Amino acid sequence: MANVFISHRKADDTQSERLARELQAAGHKVWFDEWEINLGDSLIERMNQGLEGSAYLVLCYSSSGVDSPWMSREWMSALARQLSGHQVKVLPILLTGGQPPAILADIKYADLTKDWSRGVAELLRAIR
Repeated sequence: MANVFISHRKADDTQSERLARELQAAGHKVWFDEWEINLGDSLIERMNQGLEGSAYLVLCYSSSGVDSPWMSREWMSALARQLSGHQVKVLPILLTGGQPPAILADIKYADLTKDWSRGVAELLRAIR
């Protein structure tokens, strides 16, 4: 099964964690910040470890946007790694509305706003 990094805004914690749990239930190893960063940990070190070990970065965007400093660093790092030839794929997910970053606008996304189950099924098909 695949290693999956969930990139999301704090405002979307509830839905992002729901998605993370569904991916985990499907057998994938999921990096979700609330599960992986403990009291006293270096945020940057833990995030870097999660990103380096991930084959997929699930970018959860919403009406809250994708421009938080941490979230931007996560998906930009994954995109830079992808462009450098690393085997990492950015998978955009629409949680509650909003627009993807302009540089990712041509990438097909899973829409969880219209049909959660169908969107998750599309995501699981993309994760191999």
